[in-house]
Amino acid sequence: MPVLNIAFVGSENLARSIAKKGDVRDIESYVFKEEKNGVNQILSLLRPLKHPEKIRPLLSVLNVAKVGIIEVSKIDASLGEICVAFGCAEIKKGMAIINPETGGWVDPDQVKMIMHQSGLKDWELYETVPDEHSIREKLFSLMGEVKENNDSLILPVDQHFNVKGVGLVAIGYVQSGSVSKHDTIQVLPVGENGIVRSLQVMDDDVDIAISGDRVGLAIRNLREEALHRGCMIIHSDSDALVKNTSSIFEIKMAPFQKRSLEVGDVIHAAVDMQFIVGRIKSKDDSTVSVEWEVPLWTRLRDSPPIIITQLDATPMRIIGTAILQKSA
Repeated sequence: MPVLNIAFVGSENLARSIAKKGDVRDIESYVFKEEKNGVNQILSLLRPLKHPEKIRPLLSVLNVAKVGIIEVSKIDASLGEICVAFGCAEIKKGMAIINPETGGWVDPDQVKMIMHQSGLKDWELYETVPDEHSIREKLFSLMGEVKENNDSLILPVDQHFNVKGVGLVAIGYVQSGSVSKHDTIQVLPVGENGIVRSLQVMDDDVDIAISGDRVGLAIRNLREEALHRGCMIIHSDSDALVKNTSSIFEIKMAPFQKRSLEVGDVIHAAVDMQFIVGRIKSKDDSTVSVEWEVPLWTRLRDSPPIIITQLDATPMRIIGTAILQKSA
């Protein structure tokens, strides 16, 4: 079933009008299914919780999503950070919907300026809230414009547990490629192999899960200790991921960001559902050398943007994106 993952930053009321509420973690999910041309298609809204207090849920959503929706209730520093985060994640398609707080007013021209400066110039701006049918139709139209990554399997794990009668289950979003029943998979960083016993997507048993799917893998011949949040699943014969204990990268600074990185600074890198701590060891102009607290896994080919943040930076925690020069 084709799935469009949508990063949704806005109110629960608007999310509920578009799709049915599903599970809740540090991210809420909302799902809408519709048959089109004999095929079931799914809109999956992912709503990060606790922003602006916490930035990791927002970055996790952006790691998965291909399209965005931002509900604009007021213009403040939080809106600027949200728009910059979407821009740094290269979410090129989306909708910004103006819906002021009671008694308030939002200037559409100011919103448009912030979006353009953040890299969201191709998004559509709605000065009033469209009805839910119009929003869904717009999202379904965007589904055809989004290309999923069909390269090698990359599946970061965000949950795992034992299920009676099923065994060890790992859950996560397929970031790239596909995984099928009976595949031999490898869990990184431990390097242990297992066999996919069965798969579930949207509570349905399936034979294959593809890029964009949130999947549960029942795995046999694998120790539970091999799994933890942030571990990565690839095929056993794959070279899809590169292990980085240190990196040299050029930093492309985010719009509105006036802070510069310095030697000794602690940073976080967000990519493929990872949120890794590093410390800057040296700097030369816009190029920095970083040692990571735990390994950062990056793709051998076609890596998505690596978003660099500093949690103590105010008012903008998004520093920019990293262009890798060398890893070790």
